[in-house]
Amino acid sequence: MRAGSDLRPACGNATQVPARRPFSVYGVSLLLMAWDAKTAQPVPAASEALVGPPAARRRPLPPPAPGAMSYQYTTDLAAVRAVVYRYATKAGLPESRAIDLVLAVSEVAANTVRHAKSPGSLKIWYDTEEIVCQIQDEGTITDPLAGRRQPSLEAMGGHGLWIVNQVCDEVEMRSDETGTTIRLHMDLPQVRPSP
Repeated sequence: MRAGSDLRPACGNATQVPARRPFSVYGVSLLLMAWDAKTAQPVPAASEALVGPPAARRRPLPPPAPGAMSYQYTTDLAAVRAVVYRYATKAGLPESRAIDLVLAVSEVAANTVRHAKSPGSLKIWYDTEEIVCQIQDEGTITDPLAGRRQPSLEAMGGHGLWIVNQVCDEVEMRSDETGTTIRLHMDLPQVRPSP
């Protein structure tokens, strides 16, 4: 595969799945999109869905960048969305990608409210290459493939984290008995100098 290719091989056969996140006609459209048997792509095998060696997935994440914005929340997801949108546009994300990031953070924060039964912590930082949103709570996620496999249409849950993995450029998740940390990365558009 050439560098920058939009496809990557999946589970040892000829099937390919998108490597980058091509969905960006306002993330909400992905949420509303119906998949049918004719258009759904095969999902990679469980062992192929995890990115990076197992030891890397168990390592703690590095600390957030110095000066990261920090926000505690319990139930006010509208405030979380407003903060994320403000920082996303300030960092330079185009409108459609800012909305995708808001959708992704809102989904993870809603999981905190619904499942963790504890306050959540949102941290946001950015540099010239990317914006990162980190959501942390006291809940645990026991499935290491959560969000990495496309759920069936009949599934009662699991769609949210899958959508998060589709709209973000990178998703990192660490979860153990002390809680869960999820980092959502989005690449910023690169400004090219004038000739």
